[in-house]
Amino acid sequence: MNISKFDIADYLDSNEMIAEYLNTVLEEGDDSAIITAIGNVAKAIGITKIAEEIGLSRPSLYKALSDGAKPQFATIMKVLKAVGEQIKVNPASA
Repeated sequence: MNISKFDIADYLDSNEMIAEYLNTVLEEGDDSAIITAIGNVAKAIGITKIAEEIGLSRPSLYKALSDGAKPQFATIMKVLKAVGEQIKVNPASA
């Protein structure tokens, strides 16, 4: 019996699914989880395509979005724009 490893990137196949995934991680996750989630989205869309669009090499983008990385905020914003997403701020409920 062959068991394949679960990869969330395989299921991020629409803008709606990507937005829901990122919003969930933003609400529940820490910095590391958010960076990992953005990396999963970039992988789902295509690391090479995203890297070219934001002006980074493929290895540099992998490194910036790897586990434990601390990418610059500008890099995160560029990746989000390249994948067609944005961050919005809503008031926190009391």
